[in-house]
Amino acid sequence: MTAPGRTQKAAVLVSQRIVQEAHDAGLGPGDLLPSEKLMVDKYQIGRGTLREALRLLEFQGVVVMKPGPRGGPVLQTPTSSFLSGAFVLLMQLNNAPLRAIFDARLTIEPVITQVAAANVSDDRLAEIGETVEQMKASLNGDRHLFLEANKQFHDLIAWSTDNPLLGYLADSLLEVTNNTIVGLDFPQSRRKATLAAHESIFKAMESRDAPASMAEMADHIDEYLRYATKKYPDIMRSVVRWDRTF
Repeated sequence: MTAPGRTQKAAVLVSQRIVQEAHDAGLGPGDLLPSEKLMVDKYQIGRGTLREALRLLEFQGVVVMKPGPRGGPVLQTPTSSFLSGAFVLLMQLNNAPLRAIFDARLTIEPVITQVAAANVSDDRLAEIGETVEQMKASLNGDRHLFLEANKQFHDLIAWSTDNPLLGYLADSLLEVTNNTIVGLDFPQSRRKATLAAHESIFKAMESRDAPASMAEMADHIDEYLRYATKKYPDIMRSVVRWDRTF
């Protein structure tokens, strides 16, 4: 009988081989991986080890299992949720408060915005501008549409750096601090202040003024941090629990 620890280690190694070989073969999102039988024969492992490897990849958002006779593991693009979950787990294990994640955003996101302003394409800049218009349109309407446009604004800026690590990092931190997750209210006055800040950031980026873009983003996050700390001190001091966030 194979020891559980050895089986788990074998599964990790197999999952790494699957990813590397799919990458080397030029496979991408939507592509079907070889059948279970072919992979068992190829890697000379048991079905249990292979299924554990595929479960690891599914948990990390690398594959999704397609049911049916022509189904199997299908590659997909991982989202930032896996990274967000890891951040929250580490935060909880270290008894770190929610405020620590906001502080991280205040440290990192203005720099990301500065890099984005210097590298953003015209097409991506237009997309960022569209989120500002969406926020205007939903200012007095659907709260969730406003918050979604708000998230897209920050996401697009981060991915405008052309650095995937910065994109995933900013996206994952934003997901944790998203008001719909941590339960902070978003009244009309806060929506107006957020829209005004986004307009200022967009204007600076549109002018390709990297230092001004950085300063505007720093002011935006700092102002919200002060608001949240004053209005929701208990939430900001509380440790984010892994089982209540995702």
